[in-house]
Amino acid sequence: MTAQLPSAEVIAEQVASALCEDVGTGDRTAALIPEEDVSTVQVVCREEAVLCGTAWFDEAFRQLDSTIHIDWSAADGDRVSAGRVLCQFSGKTRALLTGERTALNYLQTLSGTATLARRYAQAVEGTGVKVLDTRKTVPGLRLQQKYAVACGGCYNHRIGLYDAILIKENHILAAGSVAAAVNTALTSASGIEVEVEVESLDELQEALQAGARRILLDNFTLEMLRDAVTLSDGEARLEASGNITLETIRSIAETGVNDISIGALTKDVTAVDLSMRFV
Repeated sequence: MTAQLPSAEVIAEQVASALCEDVGTGDRTAALIPEEDVSTVQVVCREEAVLCGTAWFDEAFRQLDSTIHIDWSAADGDRVSAGRVLCQFSGKTRALLTGERTALNYLQTLSGTATLARRYAQAVEGTGVKVLDTRKTVPGLRLQQKYAVACGGCYNHRIGLYDAILIKENHILAAGSVAAAVNTALTSASGIEVEVEVESLDELQEALQAGARRILLDNFTLEMLRDAVTLSDGEARLEASGNITLETIRSIAETGVNDISIGALTKDVTAVDLSMRFV
């Protein structure tokens, strides 16, 4: 899918917060370097990956030294190989040293998210199923990781609690039943998408009868998923979720569901091995 990069203003705010967290009252180690010193650096990728996070990387150094211009050899969403030089740039040595960790944290984490997303997208290729992310993101990195998911070829579910209604188990218990929760949501939604989570075929039937048109099938077996597709008969968009892995996702996609949501896309991320070295 097309990745939606957050606005320049949002990225600047995010990076400023990250730099404040790291730099605090000043970089005591970088202060040992003469202020007038200038250096050239490269960022090298140590493993095969999908690149993501260049805007945050650029912004980290821009806020420390506005004269720095970074020349990239790849763009967000590109597959890059081990040993590739991703970018090269020059600037005040102090700024390069101070910004290194914040900039690389963004680039490594978001590239890790995009790389994992690409693996899941490839696993269901040809089935027509959309692989969705969830709200299980690293705190403070919601927009960044959802952008990375899209760069990797998967899709964004709702951004937060404010842009869609997802009725889950505890909401159903509080409302009294699946039907009661769905009816209330559909009455008050005012154009907002409504989805309900069900844990059995009986609850699926109840949700369909209540008018639900997007239904999350929680921890269904393959047989239950196939039965759910038959029962729904195209009335609702069906989303499978719950303990789905790269090893199991293809068989789930082949049951006929429309979507598969994966918390691991943003929750179980391994940072890509990158290094910034002085030339």
